[in-house]
Amino acid sequence: MATRVLAVLGRLNRTAVFLAASALVFVALLVGGGLGTLALLALGAGLAALLIVSWSQLPAPGRAIRLVLLTMLVALAVVRLTA
Repeated sequence: MATRVLAVLGRLNRTAVFLAASALVFVALLVGGGLGTLALLALGAGLAALLIVSWSQLPAPGRAIRLVLLTMLVALAVVRLTA
């Protein structure tokens, strides 16, 4: 299953995926409240799942960057949840 997911994701346009993820974060920040926080946490969960699946294929600097970005996204969601 994981190999199939990576194969499908590998065929997607990287720019389109980046723009879609950025738009989701932007909308989640604009919506605010519980719905925005839920969207950020859902995006974080999806990114964490992708990171787990693709971990062995990533070089060390790529792993570090993705971990930092995932941590920042989840921290933002937690701050919004507690504020």
